Amino acid sequence: MTELNSPRTSLLTDHYELTMIQAALAAGTAHRRSVFEVFARRLPHGRRYGVVAGTGRFLEELADFTFGGAELDFLRRTGVVDEPTLEFLADYRFSGDIWGYAEGECFFPGSPVLVVESTFAEGVVLETLALSILNHDSAVAGAASRMTAAADTRPCLEMGSRRTHEWSAVSAARAAYIAGFTATSNLEAGRSFGVPTMGTAAHSFTLLHDQERDAFRAQLDSLGLKTTLLVDTYDVTAAVELAVELAGPELGGVRLDSGDLVEQAHEVRRQLDGLGATGTQIVVTSDLDEYAIAALQAAPVDAYGVGTKVVTGSGAPAAGMVYKLVARENCEGVMEGVAKASKDKVSVGGRKFALRRRNATGVAEAEVLGIGTVPEDDGDDRLLLAELVRQGTVVAPTDAETAREHHAMSRAELPTRAHRLSPGDPAIRTLYQDERSRAEVEDD
Repeated sequence: MTELNSPRTSLLTDHYELTMIQAALAAGTAHRRSVFEVFARRLPHGRRYGVVAGTGRFLEELADFTFGGAELDFLRRTGVVDEPTLEFLADYRFSGDIWGYAEGECFFPGSPVLVVESTFAEGVVLETLALSILNHDSAVAGAASRMTAAADTRPCLEMGSRRTHEWSAVSAARAAYIAGFTATSNLEAGRSFGVPTMGTAAHSFTLLHDQERDAFRAQLDSLGLKTTLLVDTYDVTAAVELAVELAGPELGGVRLDSGDLVEQAHEVRRQLDGLGATGTQIVVTSDLDEYAIAALQAAPVDAYGVGTKVVTGSGAPAAGMVYKLVARENCEGVMEGVAKASKDKVSVGGRKFALRRRNATGVAEAEVLGIGTVPEDDGDDRLLLAELVRQGTVVAPTDAETAREHHAMSRAELPTRAHRLSPGDPAIRTLYQDERSRAEVEDD
């Protein structure tokens, strides 16, 4: 398993989560049954869909969400909470149920991507951990999915470790892999999450040697003919000729990292073919994003190396998810829906159930949400909420490979407009059960 955090994750939270527990314990309301939901009120500007990522990491971290001696000593020493609250925290183990969208699922505004059913005290303290993981990983996955969709069948390689926090880089590599990237340069992501790793050499390796010939020869001798040579340290044309001279037509690939990549790719392809290296691949890097990848589809490029833009969400570094109480037990022991009604941040109360409405050919048409009950399936729909945790025990897969397969399925059922890179509305509508009925009447 991952070693991304300290052995306990309980202090990866906000101060006010614990002061709320203290006040609720004193008021006698801390143990009221409650339902919290994670959802996004809107997608990042212009995006057509989002991608749920980080669920597996959250579920694994949940097991370590306990308060040991060091954590309790810190809270006592700093006066964050009082002794009765410390006693509660000392025995804390999440014992409730969690439902959610399978990791890799596409989501839309209002989608209940995580549903936590527990007491108030057990559920509220998970807010920051859940949001910090889901907001980051889903932002990366959302950007990565747009990139892999634009690349079509050409591989995308994640190489953004040096453009983000050292541990964020590891989770970003996992999220990108879920959304279709084929490999990462980050070795810890390979060790912790099984993401395939790749890499050859940087410009510094060429500059180390007295001549470019010496650098290429050293790399070929050590890594073999299937390696990829970086050919733009000096003169690209001369470097490509030298690369084929040394490696022959069996050279694995050349990498371009600067200049007009479209024009250079065409020139290098012609040169490689003319030298007989028809099987040598062209890999391009240099601050790519989904728009650059789409433009490069017209060029003879075989793979894309993406760094900064994927690990920072390509302009949307957080997925905009929130964690809200949507139902709670009242003073009479009856569950009732609750919702925030402040301006610009309105929520919909009540525990949600979700399905993906699809037409007869399996193409998604709407996100249908039921409040307190599962929406009616018209025969072509797909239920979205899966059981993740049962009475405190994780019962769902947490690995990246399963999430990657699920994302491929989920994205494939979206309508073609979902893959447009131009700004637009979400690819499908989000409807509540009663709204669905009205919409069907209007459509008729």
